[in-house]
Amino acid sequence: MIDLRFLLGGAALALTAPAPGAFAATYDHVLMISVDGLHAVDLSDYIAAKPGSTLAKLASNGVRYPNALTTGPSDSFPGLLAPTTGGTSKSTGVFYDASYDRLLFAPGSTCSGLPGTAATYAENIDIDPTDITGGGTLGQPLTQIDPAQLPLTLDGGQCVPVYPHQFIKVNTIFEVILAHGGQTAWADKHPAYEILNGPSGGGVQDLYTPEVNSNDPITGQDTTTGYCSIQRNDVLKVQAVINEINGLDSIGANRVGVPTILGMNFQAVSVGQKLATNVTKIPDAFVKTSPPLTSLWTGAESLLVLEPPNGLSCDKLVGGYANADGSQLNTGLQYGLDFVDTELGFIVAALHNAGLDANTLVIIEAKHGQSPINVKLRQMADDSLYDATPGLGSNGSKTTDDVALVWLSPQMQLSSYRAARAYLLSRTTILGIDTLLDNSALAPLYGSPFHNNRTPDFIAITTPGLIYTGGTKLAEHGGFAKDDRSVALLVSNPSITAAIVKDDVETRQIAPTILSVLGINPEKLKSVRKENTQVLPGL
Repeated sequence: MIDLRFLLGGAALALTAPAPGAFAATYDHVLMISVDGLHAVDLSDYIAAKPGSTLAKLASNGVRYPNALTTGPSDSFPGLLAPTTGGTSKSTGVFYDASYDRLLFAPGSTCSGLPGTAATYAENIDIDPTDITGGGTLGQPLTQIDPAQLPLTLDGGQCVPVYPHQFIKVNTIFEVILAHGGQTAWADKHPAYEILNGPSGGGVQDLYTPEVNSNDPITGQDTTTGYCSIQRNDVLKVQAVINEINGLDSIGANRVGVPTILGMNFQAVSVGQKLATNVTKIPDAFVKTSPPLTSLWTGAESLLVLEPPNGLSCDKLVGGYANADGSQLNTGLQYGLDFVDTELGFIVAALHNAGLDANTLVIIEAKHGQSPINVKLRQMADDSLYDATPGLGSNGSKTTDDVALVWLSPQMQLSSYRAARAYLLSRTTILGIDTLLDNSALAPLYGSPFHNNRTPDFIAITTPGLIYTGGTKLAEHGGFAKDDRSVALLVSNPSITAAIVKDDVETRQIAPTILSVLGINPEKLKSVRKENTQVLPGL
């Protein structure tokens, strides 16, 4: 059984409060990079193996936190909201990108029928998820989102869609920084990351979101199905960040000044961990020269300089880890990590060339890890038995990856709860459930599902290594295993003396740290106040 103290996170941490007078700005800019999937051990091993790498150079003037945890659940949405709000699902109200709300109505329902619906904010809400633009204009995420795919709510008697920024219950660092006269920018994998705008709807002035599940221009298939195609998607965000460092907007069209807060996420490592082999049906090719793949790649194609290792084609690479402790990487994962390091080099060089390296704090972190590292622990499981849970009804929902979140129909919740719990407990073996969190465990962590419109009725923590899949994926995230939650965290600036801080920390502590170094009181964040989130120690 899992130790519930591990779930409580910050409640058991020795946190560091800001010192008196800590709100004098020490940096003018913060650059945050999320390398999705990057474990703490991945970072330490890479630095040791490649002392000349960009990551090693950043660490030589940085503080590393080898005991950093991301949120539980470890899905990308709560995983990014933690460092941008200072909170967990308890205060943000966001448990997953495929979440649920007992008060909202299903897309297309015209708010008729019973309330309670899945609230899924991923590529499903794009106007055209097959297109890199999402069917809209890059840099303008609301033009990329189809309101017909959004959950609905009654507002003043009118049935209206709930956009991602309206789903989050707290404000974000982008809103706070903007309110204090700063500029804000971010780049991420779906237009749904419009959630970072926060309740105001306008926190991120320049939000660049090329759709990660769009069709790659070389293979014509989902970019997440190839080791090279995912890099072509990532490099667009790298170019956007470099444009911003140079004082331009993300698309490089207008001079707007350098953002106070900017950053992006990389997907190449996550794909390298998940894919057993390149699964594109059309042979993938490494492309690094002009002409650009489309007009979107103008400039960005020059960043594609890292060829696959050992003369292999993209199709011949193999993903995942080669041994149990993760110290040896297979070619697909090694390629992804080397690519990220190379691209970070371009970004760091851009900071230097713009004269911004001294007054910019660089934060390398990860929304989530990936489980399992040891591929021998991998188990496949069928999640269909969850569909028969008593009380699920027609408008209940489940979300499964390497965890299961179950929401009963709100109208059947009270009458069916005991039966649902008994049903799930009777099937723990076949479903691979290690620990079933019910109301008694969930209430102190997130709020009772009987009183909170978002809290799942049950969270099934699975046996480490188990994935609900019928496919070949090697790893997944979203759950509570160590490999899901133990993530890289490095804070760097040329003025920092290299250090390793072994304190237990959480990625939600990044948010108050960012505000503090910019001279802003972290308690401007609602989650910081509600969850007593403190700044990172050792800085």
